[in-house]
Amino acid sequence: MRSLVAVALTLVLAGAAWAQPYPAKPVRFIVSFPPGGSADVMVRLVAPRLAERLGQQFVVENRAGAGGNIGVDAVAKAAPDGHTIGLAAAGALSVNPHLYPSMPFDPQKDLAPISALAMIPFFLIAHPTLPAKDLRELIALARSRPGDVSFGHGGQGSAMHLSGELLNLMAEIKLQAVPYKGSAPVATDVLGGQIPLGVTDVPSAIAHIRAGKIKALAVTTRQRIDAAPEVPTFHEAGVPGYESIGWFGAVAPAGTPARIVELLAKEMAAALQVPEIRSRVLATGMEPFTNTPQEFAAMIRDESRKWAQVIKTAKVTLN
Repeated sequence: MRSLVAVALTLVLAGAAWAQPYPAKPVRFIVSFPPGGSADVMVRLVAPRLAERLGQQFVVENRAGAGGNIGVDAVAKAAPDGHTIGLAAAGALSVNPHLYPSMPFDPQKDLAPISALAMIPFFLIAHPTLPAKDLRELIALARSRPGDVSFGHGGQGSAMHLSGELLNLMAEIKLQAVPYKGSAPVATDVLGGQIPLGVTDVPSAIAHIRAGKIKALAVTTRQRIDAAPEVPTFHEAGVPGYESIGWFGAVAPAGTPARIVELLAKEMAAALQVPEIRSRVLATGMEPFTNTPQEFAAMIRDESRKWAQVIKTAKVTLN
């Protein structure tokens, strides 16, 4: 009899816990990047909307370092009650496990994906003197001079670096990768003719492209982008099936109740449809992009498999 009473009491308490409103207290939104960057700006635009809709503060906390691993690890080790969530990038979720000798968390076991939030297109840019007017001619040039043509990128193991290595593999060419500290110096050196090619983000290159000072040979997204509709995709320009984007998404600790994860995904998607928020995110060079928790989990798995193969085949290391 006592055991039946205990079971009944447990069920009642569990039901009561399940029925508790969410959020019951302020939510920490950990950003695994420094303040002021595009990812941080996006979260600080979305957080007040979430607070307004859900009735509790969403407090943004920056924990940068180790390619995003520090901030995401803090999320992975938090209580799975929805009161700690985080913003992670493709690096921490799909690339770093294949670059770092050890990881403090397992992206596919220790986290509950909520939703992708934004993607970052990249351009393959060229100095006007490069003897190739388009991507097909660049591929022909690279095949005739293997290893002689170089491209700058925003950092070893970065999405821009891997975008160039993916081109090497898919086009069966060998462009030499040259690391820089960020995307803007790459655009500057392509503009000045110090390096013939670069893979850059949109804000670093768009003004020079519009002024005709550098050439944009292709954009890495599946479709053309609004910021430069005249620039073809790699798929259109001669590398069928090519796609490479940087992206950010929201995650929670594994074990966070599905109802909370789904509520957050729904509210984040709605926030990024608010015209003012959407336009300000676009102004950072990112494009709002959301999906369901299930779709985001599949995306993380697919991206992880893709970049694992690129990193292995191209022998990419952090050294």
